[in-house]
Amino acid sequence: MDTDTIKGATVERPQSLNLKDSEIPEEIQQDGVQIADAVTTTWTRKHLIIAYTSMWLVYFVNNLNSSLTSNLSAYITSDFSEHSLLTVISVITSVMGAACLMPVAKVLNLFDRTVGFVLMLAIAIMGLIMMAACNNITTYCAAQAFYTVGFTGAIFCIDVITSDTSSLRDRGLAYALTSSPSMITAFAGSPLSNQFHETNWRWAYGTICIILPIAALPLIVTWEMAKRKADKNGHLQYKERSTRTWGETIWFYVIEFDVIGIFLMIGGTILFLTSFNIAGNTEGQWRSAKIIAMMVVGFCVLVAFVSYERWLAPKPFIPFHLITDRTVIGACLLDITYQISYYCWASYFTSYLQVVYNTSLTQAGYISAIFDFMDPIWLIGCGFLIRATGRFKWLLCAAVPLYLLASGLMIYFRQPGHNIGYMCMCQIFLAVGGGTFILIEQVAVLAAASHEDYAAMLALLSTFGYLGGAVGSSVSGAIWTNTLPVKLRANLPAELKDQWEDIYESLDVQLSYAVGTPARIAIQDAYAFSQRNMMIAGTAVMGLSIAWVLMMRNIKVHNNKDLSKVLF
Repeated sequence: MDTDTIKGATVERPQSLNLKDSEIPEEIQQDGVQIADAVTTTWTRKHLIIAYTSMWLVYFVNNLNSSLTSNLSAYITSDFSEHSLLTVISVITSVMGAACLMPVAKVLNLFDRTVGFVLMLAIAIMGLIMMAACNNITTYCAAQAFYTVGFTGAIFCIDVITSDTSSLRDRGLAYALTSSPSMITAFAGSPLSNQFHETNWRWAYGTICIILPIAALPLIVTWEMAKRKADKNGHLQYKERSTRTWGETIWFYVIEFDVIGIFLMIGGTILFLTSFNIAGNTEGQWRSAKIIAMMVVGFCVLVAFVSYERWLAPKPFIPFHLITDRTVIGACLLDITYQISYYCWASYFTSYLQVVYNTSLTQAGYISAIFDFMDPIWLIGCGFLIRATGRFKWLLCAAVPLYLLASGLMIYFRQPGHNIGYMCMCQIFLAVGGGTFILIEQVAVLAAASHEDYAAMLALLSTFGYLGGAVGSSVSGAIWTNTLPVKLRANLPAELKDQWEDIYESLDVQLSYAVGTPARIAIQDAYAFSQRNMMIAGTAVMGLSIAWVLMMRNIKVHNNKDLSKVLF
């Protein structure tokens, strides 16, 4: 699966945030950063409230969409008789989400925050339209890729704008505020999913497509108004008109966007991660020459990407001194580890609840959404603790053992016969631990960087997170494909053994067998065995987080000097 600062602090200028001319930032290299600084010197508290309300609404739409997709995806893929492809689709979308962030960060810095935001909204809307109209699994996968890139990029833009308008001390609080809509969507999403499932799931995406631009419009208008005011007040410094030819202009942007680096990163990531997923979702493929070749070539391309960025790139994504900063390294490795651990089991969790505990889709959605409900509540408290103490590392030191405890307990409870309340308890612990990771990772990487590097640092962190999600989904798919069919073939009654593939591919078929029948018991045992192995893998990986937390510096956020002029 990012956010920024708003409540709990005082705005220094009650009516207007205008600064004296001497306080206006000096000219900086990238226009997008200059515009952001100028905008934050001119808008009023009223503009600020409108902008944050709009950002909150976009987060609300994003979270609602995520909730609907999480609950409906098993049924959508089952409609196409491809339930087992859940993790394949998750990997594809995670890779696409990871690949888009660095280019979007470049757009935000080179042009303007709203340019990138509007572009991402357009891509998201295109994907939603495709989702509503898809009639086969191929179109569904393409639609998922489009709207994942769009929503990922739009939320990333909001996070960057939040960092533009907040001090580091209060940034955790701002991220908590913009992510708080999940408290509502956590419980609204499940009954809505059930209603759309019973009527027409396509309208779920049609509805999101309609309300998304409405939610985003106030932010765009407010930002543009503030930019015009900044221009009128002389806060924007325009460069001389370029005399480059078309060819020189194309080459200029090839260098600025680091096209070679993007190509290497996307190519290496796709080859490396999809090789795991293809092998994991097809029994007996791990020794295939094609799979081994994809893994090796993908890994080599990723090594080439790092080498190119270090020694050859004229305009690398991120200054090398930041990439080698131990706080940045620790935060990124913690994020990828956490995402791997979480996605090792999350893709099939709602299916597991319905099959093993016989919950309805709504009930399964509620249990799955405990994380989304508890997370923002805890994040607000976490933000206040960071603001009060000026430190963040101590919270990570408390969160890691709590998360490991919850993950370990989930291994024990991942089998039929245990009360479902224990599952809910573990979800609460996971929400507190996981929410702490996400918030402090963002604060940590921004504490190590200057304002002009904010977009790049958030993009780097998010890229690690999406790659972790893709790896976790690949592991989940591999465990699912190599354990569930085996258990079904071994445990199903003799008269159903020849139907194991139909059962394996469709959640509706699995749920059609009554609770207590030999067929349902066999399916439940197979699910429990697979999910238990997924949890073991996730818990084992999460053990690495101890080392990553110890690697990070305990930066005092009160001492940080932001360029941002709007401080909460």
